Amino acid sequence: MTDCPASWRMPTRAHLEKMAAAVGRNAAPARGLAPDDSLPEEYWQALLTTAGADERPIGSAAQERLLRLRQVRDHVLRVECRRCGRTLEIQKADAVRLYGPETTWQDLSQRLLNDTCTQRTGRYEEDGCWPSFD
Repeated sequence: MTDCPASWRMPTRAHLEKMAAAVGRNAAPARGLAPDDSLPEEYWQALLTTAGADERPIGSAAQERLLRLRQVRDHVLRVECRRCGRTLEIQKADAVRLYGPETTWQDLSQRLLNDTCTQRTGRYEEDGCWPSFD
């Protein structure tokens, strides 16, 4: 063991105790939160400062779904099914021509997914695709 560098050697018991005392091993652990305690302010601040938290105001996704086709700014409309993972795209001009400018984006996306749905069970509650507008 003489040819091993000093950094590779196992520390002695005295050295381990010295390191443990240096990091405050004997300090009392911090008390955790009880189920009915309110969350600390740092938690809420961290949620608000995460990426994308302030990009879209709350409720803007719901407002986008209720837009009429004439109000939608995108040229390609894309909807994904949360259930089977399929993604459908249609150009806005084709959607307006086929379904009319007053059709809501939510109705159009549900109609597009239902027309090509492969997940049929026979039960009303389970049939069809579930659109995701994200």
